[in-house]
Amino acid sequence: MSAEQRLADLGISLPDVVPPVASYVPAVRTGQYVHTSGQLPMADGALLATGKVGIGDGLVDPALAKDLARTCALNALAAVRSLTGSLDDVARVVKVVGFVASDPSFTAQPAVINGASDVLGEIFGEPHARSAVGVAVLPLDAPVEVEIVVELA
Repeated sequence: MSAEQRLADLGISLPDVVPPVASYVPAVRTGQYVHTSGQLPMADGALLATGKVGIGDGLVDPALAKDLARTCALNALAAVRSLTGSLDDVARVVKVVGFVASDPSFTAQPAVINGASDVLGEIFGEPHARSAVGVAVLPLDAPVEVEIVVELA
């Protein structure tokens, strides 16, 4: 089954490409690969949440952060599709890099970035290499940011 058909079967509509918030482009194709810029959890032109991820008052709940990582991955796929015209041109997701703006005591960054990995697995059906990194702060005070590298068929 094609990636575009899987999206339809899963009821997933990719968003419009998120416009850059600084001096970069959403994605670049080089040879058989597309590298996306870091994608924030944006929808309809707005950041869906802000703050640090952790357990406790005033922190972004890890379950919400996982959902936000999923949104980031879908934004990354929209950036890929903007260059390729179709996700059916993607042979596989090669690498996912996820950043989690973390409270100093929070150490479950991999569980948060599973939100991105899980949806990419549902769409493409293959595992990928991945990094999940805790950071002090992300652009616009976003809780998560995700970038991907895909190989084209």
